[in-house]
Amino acid sequence: MRYVFALAGALVFASLPSPAAEAPPFTWDKLTYGVEWRLVRSGSVVVEPGSTETRMRMQSAGLLSALFRVEDQYTVRYDANSCATDSVFNSVEGSHHRQTTVLYDRSQHKSTYVQRDITNNTVTRSAQADIPDCPHDMLAGLMVLRGSRLEPGQSVNVVLSDGRKTGTVKLEAQEREEITTPAGTFKTIRYEADIFGGVIYMRKGRALIWVTDDAERVPVEIKLRFAFPIGTVTLDLEKDTPAAKPAAH
Repeated sequence: MRYVFALAGALVFASLPSPAAEAPPFTWDKLTYGVEWRLVRSGSVVVEPGSTETRMRMQSAGLLSALFRVEDQYTVRYDANSCATDSVFNSVEGSHHRQTTVLYDRSQHKSTYVQRDITNNTVTRSAQADIPDCPHDMLAGLMVLRGSRLEPGQSVNVVLSDGRKTGTVKLEAQEREEITTPAGTFKTIRYEADIFGGVIYMRKGRALIWVTDDAERVPVEIKLRFAFPIGTVTLDLEKDTPAAKPAAH
């Protein structure tokens, strides 16, 4: 479930701006999602988006937490052009405490990925990958969706990198659908992100994202569909916290 939580959290961030498309301004400070696995609540994902820094927290709940506790925090920073500069993924899962850092060197067109075991103070994995001139991590790039205005039947290719691998991901608009979550009922467009099968991740599966079909462009539901034994993991929007209004002068 570690892999599923991390990936599901990443998909929530289909909400950041891209040089390729002008995204609408943020009207909320925080998005809270409930995670359902095998028809039971398994955790939560909290997203705090920003133009220069975005934070995400993932926490297990219920039976899953009793079996395998997950408390993850991810922070990614961007430059003035919305290109990723660096990220830190601090992960406490079961008895393991790991920290993964990625540095994006645009001058060398390389990313450097280092994973450390904090408990044992050792480097467990390291890698480099080629990156484009303006790199998008899994949070910033996977949703060019807010800025794009793809109609059902249209698609766009986006180059993404998780620090270890860079690949061209196809984002496809599929259908208009009405979706109900704990936050309400929404008119949406369903998108699919082709990140599996060796594009970014080796595991086979499907990633479906429902984004509101309005000016806000809020991702309200995400489904990750895998073969047995994982099955389907669903993230539903539970609460959106509006951004504070500027003080009147």
